[in-house]
Amino acid sequence: MKKYIILILLIQFIITSGCTVVRQGEVGVKRKLGKLNDKTIQPGVVAYNPFLTKVIKLPVRTVNLEITSNLPSKEGLNVGAIISILYRIKQEKAPSIIENIGPAYEEVVITSVFRSASADVCSRFFAKDMHTAQRSTIETEITSQMSHLLNDRGFEIEAVLLKTIQLPQGLSRAVEEKLEAEQDAQRMEFLLQRERLEAQRKLVEAKGTRDAQKIISEGLNKEILQWQTIEAFKKLSESPNSKVIITNGNTPLLMNEIEGN
Repeated sequence: MKKYIILILLIQFIITSGCTVVRQGEVGVKRKLGKLNDKTIQPGVVAYNPFLTKVIKLPVRTVNLEITSNLPSKEGLNVGAIISILYRIKQEKAPSIIENIGPAYEEVVITSVFRSASADVCSRFFAKDMHTAQRSTIETEITSQMSHLLNDRGFEIEAVLLKTIQLPQGLSRAVEEKLEAEQDAQRMEFLLQRERLEAQRKLVEAKGTRDAQKIISEGLNKEILQWQTIEAFKKLSESPNSKVIITNGNTPLLMNEIEGN
């Protein structure tokens, strides 16, 4: 009886140890008697002979590799930085990566290529450029160089991001002062532009007033003045209040006003 129990347990052990699960975002590669299979295993349950075969899994989703490094600048300074490298493994290249590079591919290939590419790119820029709008240019050029070197080896470099930049203390203050000076200059330019626009507005307004007065003065002749005088007398005559008016017959002059009963 004990022999049957031991045999059943042994069979169960063999069955369970000969199964594995390839999860989403991974691919598997079988290695049988030391020889790799060229075909990749897609996510799911995989059965294999544990005595002869091993299933090696590699992630094919996007991986964020974070590196702390000192980046050289054009003026010879070392700029401390924390960098994120976003990359993924091409599924069809998984067997080649295992065979030619091994499981430590991040340290052997990706990190090494990054250090070389970043040194080459950053040495063409000043340290302050890594702290300004030039940062995106530096990131793009490093990404381009890494992609050129790693694409054929099965790695797709999606982005290189300079997350944290630590400039030398003296340089950091100089950059801040320069940015403050640029902001002050932009603010002053805005104020000057606003004053110029206000001056233009006042000039246009003055010209408009001058032109209006000119038109009015040119339009006033003897007949129009006489007509306006008649209109003024007419309006005074229609008023219900008593008034004393002194006139030479041409222009009315109102002296005082007496309230009527």
